Amino acid sequence: MEVVDRTAPPPAGASPEAGAPTRRHRGGRILTIVLFLLPALVLFGTLVLLPMLLAMYTSLFDWNGFGGRPTDFVGLENFQRLLTDDIFVGDLRRGLLLIVLSLLIQLPLSLGIAMLLNQKLRGRAFYRLLFFVPYVLSEVITGVLFTMVFSPNRGLAGHIAGWFGFHDIGATWLSDPETVMYSLFFVMTWKYFGFHMILYLAGRQSIPNELIEAAQVDGAGSWQAFRHVTLPLLGPTIRISVFLSVIGTIQLFDLVWVLTGGGPLHASETLAVTMFNDGFRRSDVGYASATSIVMLLISLVFALFYQRFIMRRDIEGAVTVMQGKK
Repeated sequence: MEVVDRTAPPPAGASPEAGAPTRRHRGGRILTIVLFLLPALVLFGTLVLLPMLLAMYTSLFDWNGFGGRPTDFVGLENFQRLLTDDIFVGDLRRGLLLIVLSLLIQLPLSLGIAMLLNQKLRGRAFYRLLFFVPYVLSEVITGVLFTMVFSPNRGLAGHIAGWFGFHDIGATWLSDPETVMYSLFFVMTWKYFGFHMILYLAGRQSIPNELIEAAQVDGAGSWQAFRHVTLPLLGPTIRISVFLSVIGTIQLFDLVWVLTGGGPLHASETLAVTMFNDGFRRSDVGYASATSIVMLLISLVFALFYQRFIMRRDIEGAVTVMQGKK
């Protein structure tokens, strides 16, 4: 039986019409791709690229946001101000503190609870739902709730501290610059650990139990099976969890805004809160735009570095699977 290759060029001497159906097919395919991508490209360009370009443009001006287009061109002066701004430097230090605390406390706590809830336990589904509920609540509701919990007068946290003899701590959760960041981190952990717990739980359930049972048959204890079998196989899940945690911490705004407003004395401000204060409260839009550009660059550099060196094998594996299906 003769096999016809429809993608090969027409043989020499054949009429031009012989290759016409292939060209029309390719043209129609390209047109279909463009039509399907066009709405997404328009939305991405309008909601993402255009604001980024406007922020880059206004960051080069001394502009208060009023009077139409900015006119006082200052070049990179706004970026030079950032380097000597104690609030901006403090934002970087506080963001780094939250990231370190998240990696050392929040994510291991989520992993431990996920492994616990993967065991055969009575009421396991209820506990999973209970721990995940805080993530469903909005940041505004969470902030208002913990404003009452940390209230210096009749807050629940103050009462609990009083039961253990720490009567003075109850009044300074959010008003003391020394304790406000740790109080904020406690709220962050309560709010987001359920999300990471679900990620780890899904990753754990994708691991065949036969692998762990085989390790235990070979003499491995529970900790050794977890250390040498479960944890390495959870690697891709842990890496994406770390990535989401760091990016979320860099962009943290609404929870801080509702809970502390960045106070006291800028002690709990983040980059996003400082940007909002400069742009909408102090009418220094050019300087706020420079802050937003720096925040974008920090997130972009981290994302590129992390995906290039940390998640490289995970991404290559995903591409390989997709190509295999194709």
